[in-house]
Amino acid sequence: MLIVDDEPWARKRIATLLKAEANIEIVGLSAGGAEAIRAIAERIPDLVFLDVQMPEVDGFDVIEAIGCERMPLVIFATAYDKYAIQAFDAQAIDYLLKPFDEERFKKALNRARKEFKEKVPSAAALQGLLERVQRAQGFLRRLMVKSGGRVLFLRAGDIDWIEASANYVTLHTGKDCHILRTTMNALEPKLDPVQFVRIHRSTIVNLDRVREMQPWFRGEQVLILKDGTQLNVGRSFRNKLFQLMGNAVS
Repeated sequence: MLIVDDEPWARKRIATLLKAEANIEIVGLSAGGAEAIRAIAERIPDLVFLDVQMPEVDGFDVIEAIGCERMPLVIFATAYDKYAIQAFDAQAIDYLLKPFDEERFKKALNRARKEFKEKVPSAAALQGLLERVQRAQGFLRRLMVKSGGRVLFLRAGDIDWIEASANYVTLHTGKDCHILRTTMNALEPKLDPVQFVRIHRSTIVNLDRVREMQPWFRGEQVLILKDGTQLNVGRSFRNKLFQLMGNAVS
């Protein structure tokens, strides 16, 4: 069993309550989401007590990084968050509302024991939970990418531009490039349309990175980013780009 919480008192309380239970082995205590991802991958616990609200990498980021199919059984712990609690209730997923008492803790643990014994599938419920939470939170704040055996969490605002390639996209961030397995059509509606605009069938750009726009051959336009990158603007995307950049077009 793994305990994940950024607050020392919470980790200590859960560990103390678990020590009073039979047939329980604590394989680790993690103080953050990135640490938890490594611990789950290395130690493969049967159950994880997972804090929802953690800085940088939160509980939902942990599930996304591990994958719903590979994620152990989870008991979530959260301070009051109406969106998270509505999502838990909708998917019939158990959670502990901080501060929780011993009786509520035992109830959640006994439910997890029963689900583990009966091999109750949890992947579909976790996937439904992630989707509901993402819808409630609005546009993507971070994107998770795998690079060299590591899991990186990129702030959406740090992306300069995005390039499509079949069922993948390449995220350009400064001198670095990161491959994400998704399509442009799937990713575009998840990004803030005030900041990110599609300028070509295969290109999305962060408007904060744009320096200027210049005419190109045969009436085409090219965007020049602050780092000198040049991106062609598709004709069918030009009007929307002008509007977002504050220009009027006839």
